[in-house]
Order: sequence, then structure tokens, then C-alpha cells
Amino acid sequence: MTHPDLLVGTDTGDDAAVWRLDAARALVVTADFITPLVDDARTWGAIAAANAASDVYAMGGRPLLALNLVGWNTDELSNELLVEVLEGAAEVGRAGGWVSVGGHTVDDPEPKFGLAVVGEVHPDRILTNAGLRPGDALVLTKPLGIGVTATAIKSGAAPPGLVDIAVASMTRLNAEAVDAALAAGATAATDVTGFGLLGHLRKMVEAAGVDAQVEVGAVPVLEGVRRLVTAGAVPGGSRRNLDWARERIDAAGHGEDDLLILADAQTSGGLLFGAAPAAAARAVDELLASGHTAAVIGSVSDGGGRTLLR
Repeated sequence: MTHPDLLVGTDTGDDAAVWRLDAARALVVTADFITPLVDDARTWGAIAAANAASDVYAMGGRPLLALNLVGWNTDELSNELLVEVLEGAAEVGRAGGWVSVGGHTVDDPEPKFGLAVVGEVHPDRILTNAGLRPGDALVLTKPLGIGVTATAIKSGAAPPGLVDIAVASMTRLNAEAVDAALAAGATAATDVTGFGLLGHLRKMVEAAGVDAQVEVGAVPVLEGVRRLVTAGAVPGGSRRNLDWARERIDAAGHGEDDLLILADAQTSGGLLFGAAPAAAARAVDELLASGHTAAVIGSVSDGGGRTLLR
């Protein structure tokens, strides 16, 4: 049974539902949680909070409140450590203008943390992943390489400088990015997370019935990630992303390392959106001025749902 006010499906993204309240308001509801990516508990909480709120921003909304979702090994991990995780998430919430109001905890041999987030969006300004149009420029608002970096952290191979940059990227909210997208009149948007750039872009071009041209050299990548990929620090999820996306890609001679980076599974990644070229360029300039590592990475043309690498 369907309800006319419940706006769900591929047009509203992968992990969120939208409920229209009236002509001026709709609620976005989403949830996400992650296992630890770093050793510091407070930082893990901050990353998880930014990651969970990302779907709200990707749909053009702003978070209002959140519930904590905790899986905790009470035999091995202290309550004091959990407090640090919650404080890290609360700090991000305060920066984003939302409040965490309790939540739920279960015993779990492998710790997990995340949030269920409720946000608000104007029904006429909902961004979906299905609206790309021929002639759009494609903008990416954060660099790739988080999955590779996390794999290297687990093996002790990640340089400290790279870890610091990756943490700063993961804890940066997509609030300014969505403001820039909306100001640019974005036709479609998604956040780049577990399916990687190639996976999320495949969904966008197939939903819109267009092709995307990606300038591989223009895609921002965390410094040092390429060396880690060459050394084999590639998560299994990134390889699975590439296997799934490959059938719809024209690689144009680009090597496996480039493809693995483009397919790298991200945590708290940036936004990928389409907009008219001049507006997209202005959005990138604004984001660069605010400290983002953003770039126009390609364009959209008539087609049938393929990604063409250049």
C-alpha cells in the first residue's frame, strides 16, 4: 500500500525516505552506522555522525535531530570509551545545528556506532539522483581515497599526514556543499559513499538515461592514496564496486589503479551533483574558498547510462 505523502524510491536516494508534511515542509529520515575506522573514540563518533547526516544533505535538506545507534562489547570496552564516542558525535551535531536525543544500545562483539537522523527539506527543493540532464557539468565536493586509507590504517601502512587529512575530510559536514549545489540549481545529487564514485554515478546516469564523461585527471584524490593502491591497500568493497560498475564503463585505456580509486568505497564522502557549467564552476570556486577540495570532474551527454572515462 502506498501513501501520496511518502516520497520513496530511487529518485530520493538509496538510504532515506521523505515524508511530505505540507506544501512547504517535508521530513527526511535516514540511518547509518559504521565500525571503527580510527583508534580515537571521539574521532570515530564524529566520523559516524557526519556520515549518517550525509543523506539528508544529499537530498537538499538540513538535519534536525538524531538518535544514537550503538553496538557495544560490554565485556571488553568501557562505558567511559562509549561516552567519548557519543561526545564526538554530539560535537558534530552542534556544528551542524542538530541535537542527539538518546538512542539505543545493544551488546555486540564488534562495536558499531551511527545515528538515525531526521531532517527537513522543502518539497520543491528535494535533490534526487535521477535528474541529470545533457549539458550538465559534474561536481565532486570531496576527494576520493577514504576506503584505501582506512585499509592502510588497519595494516599500519598509512602515513600520519594522510590519516589527518582523511579524518578532516570525513568529519567535514556536507552542509556547505549542499548550499553550493542548491545555489547552482543542481539537477541531481547523491553523496559518494559505499558504492564509490563509479557506483553512485552509474545509478545516476541509468536513472536519468544519460551518459557521463569523467575527466580522470580532474578527480580529486587524497595525496598518497595512489601509492597505497599500487602497494595493494585496496578494500574488498572497492574491488566489488569496480566489478559491478565495470560493465557500464568505457575505460579508454585507464589502468586498474585508476579504476580502483574511482570505485573506492567512501565513508562520509562528498556530494556529486550536476549543474549548468557556469553555475557548477561558481559552486566549485565557493567551495574551494571555504576549504573544500572540490572540482568539476566531467560532463553529461545524451546516452544510455554509461560512464566514459577520459
